[in-house]
Amino acid sequence: MDNNFFKNLEKKTGVNMKDVLELAGSLQNANFKDEKTVRNVIKRVSQIANKPVSKDMEDKIVKSIVADGKQLDFNTISQMMNKK
Repeated sequence: MDNNFFKNLEKKTGVNMKDVLELAGSLQNANFKDEKTVRNVIKRVSQIANKPVSKDMEDKIVKSIVADGKQLDFNTISQMMNKK
């Protein structure tokens, strides 16, 4: 992708695109049926987005992904975080 594209995205969102790309790479072979893995992903996304996730919200997201079989993607997590 174009380097200017990432720079513009970083300016608008305040999110470091290098961090996002590293996270995306680490998710490719992750086991999303493993609770510990899912919790680590939630914490990492929370850090990258600079948006804290309460223990209760983390538990709901984990249950939704691990127990209910929801697909894990940034959109799913973002929607859950914004439903406060």
